[in-house]
Amino acid sequence: MFKNAIVRIPGNNLADGLTTVDLGMPRHDLVLQQHAAYCDALRECGLAITTLAADLRYPDSTFVEDTAVITERGAVLTNPGAPSREGEVAAIREAIARFFPSLLEIHAPGTMDGGDICEAENHFFIGLSHRTNEDGARQLAMHLASMSYPSSVVDVRGMTSILHLKSGIAYIGDNTLVVMEEMADNPAFRTAFHGYKILRVPQAETYAANCVRVNDRVLVPAGYPRVIAALVANGFTPLALEMSEFQKMDGGLSCLSLRF
Repeated sequence: MFKNAIVRIPGNNLADGLTTVDLGMPRHDLVLQQHAAYCDALRECGLAITTLAADLRYPDSTFVEDTAVITERGAVLTNPGAPSREGEVAAIREAIARFFPSLLEIHAPGTMDGGDICEAENHFFIGLSHRTNEDGARQLAMHLASMSYPSSVVDVRGMTSILHLKSGIAYIGDNTLVVMEEMADNPAFRTAFHGYKILRVPQAETYAANCVRVNDRVLVPAGYPRVIAALVANGFTPLALEMSEFQKMDGGLSCLSLRF
């Protein structure tokens, strides 16, 4: 059960951030509306929220998930793979340290974005991507092992349809992984090995693979009826949220908070 979340208000320069998609410019009024609705949803799920002010030095800084990997046994500060995001970790360190005084860290030449890390019960999938390199993955695996967590690596560097591992996969509890069609047959997710049930996300609804289990609900982006229907059919309770403006900046539901 999550009790807390850390979020950061989007700056009015979010459109200056990094993106690999061509979906138009985000509208700042809608950005703020959608972010406020997201925070309300976290509160509805029972979380107390620490809200950080917008940081205009870093247009992408509302995507706080990329700055840390938080577990029940400790927290690891990352080292983002995009040079323009390197200062975001220092900017959020104090907020995380209030809850986790002893922080582990990923150091150069290792790079890592938190969006590449998927926790599935006590196992961690570490995505190798254009933001998380092999040295960063190695360092995180060592930190996780020190906390008695096993991990495995999933290489998504050859995929052009997603930025981070968690753009295409989510663990939603009850031994269930939501996985985009392109990645669903990856040997890393074999049911026989990990005991996971796979909910395959059709290609047309790939964006909805980035959903988030928050206590009794599964936050899911609005506008993806097949994924929502699959969640309901498998006994989950979805809560749909508009995410159009964050999607324009490669952002998903998990990106907008650190939950613990």
